[in-house]
Amino acid sequence: MKKGPTAHFVKGIRGTDEILQDGTPQIAFIGRSNVGKSSVINALTGVKSLAKVGKKPGKTTEINFFLFRKKFYIVDLPGYGYAQATPKEREKLKNLIVWYFSASDAKPHTVVLVLDAVAGLTPFDEDMIGILRNEEHPFVIVVNKIDKLKQDELLKAVAGIKENAGDAEILQCSVKTGRGVEALSARLFGNTR
Repeated sequence: MKKGPTAHFVKGIRGTDEILQDGTPQIAFIGRSNVGKSSVINALTGVKSLAKVGKKPGKTTEINFFLFRKKFYIVDLPGYGYAQATPKEREKLKNLIVWYFSASDAKPHTVVLVLDAVAGLTPFDEDMIGILRNEEHPFVIVVNKIDKLKQDELLKAVAGIKENAGDAEILQCSVKTGRGVEALSARLFGNTR
């Protein structure tokens, strides 16, 4: 018998919803637009088109909940810092993100801050780290797209992130090559696939 997918879309929200309080542990993914956040989610779940991936940044405009392994919600938040969005759109998405972390009833088990290895830690990312620390949300930084850098460049990039991110746990991965995806899965969900 063929085994079904390990994850499926439950709902997208733009405000208060009962899903925030149903007791299912939430693993929330956040990052700048176009860092590969949705691709990381798809790689972790093994469901290629679970989270919508777009060539243009700004595809995610609501907070999307996916049930993974029948025991976790993977929460895909909109990307931030998308320069092509109108100021009104940027403000609306920023308010939604801040609401989720600061004013909603959400209590994420872990927040995964996805960074682009080439871009490193931006002022937007530093602001997000400040929000997560201020609200006391446990988080891990995932440096994605490591395949785009040579080893010495990667070491330098990660050192720069560590210097500015304090004592945050930092993991590296490349969705394109699969490097680091298993380690990230083990860190977030335990060792079973």
